[in-house]
Amino acid sequence: MYSDSSLEPNQSLPLQGRGNVVVLNSKFKMNALHDELAEFSHAIIKGVPSSLGFVASPHYSADIGLEVYSNNYRGNLQDALAGAYPVIEQLVGADFFRQLARGFISLHGSCSASLFDYGAELGDFLEHDEPARALPYLPDVAKLEWACHRAYFATDVEPLNLARLSQVSADEYANIFLKVHPACYIVRSPFPIVALWQAHQPQGSFEINLASGGEIALISRQRDVVNVREITPDEAYWLRAVIHGKNLGMATVSTLETFPTFDLQNTLLLFASLGIWTDFTLGETS
Repeated sequence: MYSDSSLEPNQSLPLQGRGNVVVLNSKFKMNALHDELAEFSHAIIKGVPSSLGFVASPHYSADIGLEVYSNNYRGNLQDALAGAYPVIEQLVGADFFRQLARGFISLHGSCSASLFDYGAELGDFLEHDEPARALPYLPDVAKLEWACHRAYFATDVEPLNLARLSQVSADEYANIFLKVHPACYIVRSPFPIVALWQAHQPQGSFEINLASGGEIALISRQRDVVNVREITPDEAYWLRAVIHGKNLGMATVSTLETFPTFDLQNTLLLFASLGIWTDFTLGETS
């Protein structure tokens, strides 16, 4: 094996022979192809003309061909947003939603091979979108809808058989670590986002008082049905503690310190009825 201690890091030895010319040419071609694909991608995503001389068809220009690609790309992303955020579209109307989607797409391209992954940043986008500020609850409704979207596509996990818990001795209850379904999300808002979301479901009631105060939404899924319901601050506090790895004893003690009237039994049964629990382990530390 040839070695030369005088070489600097990342420095290559001189190339010799025809085979190395092929390698250099291949690298040059690959770099050129990469640049052309990057230019092509930029033109499609941003909807701008390309400086490259693409040959599209003898029947229409390259600019028209790129426009077709660009329109299809943006149309697919807009459809993905509409599918993930149906309540937002109902709240603002189809025309406003299309305008909103165009602005969002211009800043956020697709980074996944699946369109089901597209649109996570819409809630944050709405916080800074000037036209949307007339409806200050929109960002939190969007975050609720994205949680519903992710819950629907979360991994299928069977709910916990509560008979297993009955086999745990009473002196071990405090050491139970509950495992939460991957479709479980909590969204907190100063606005009545649960009422807003429910009002825009089939047979929903539109009697909403925006001045009624904030709500905490619990998103869960049973089989293929996503559920959204309001939970109390103490229930949310306790569930967050469980999600973050606290055992039953530690989660309950910390919750009671903040919410002295917290009802552990009713909370456990409520979340069990929603399919929140999937498994449990025993241990003194997480």
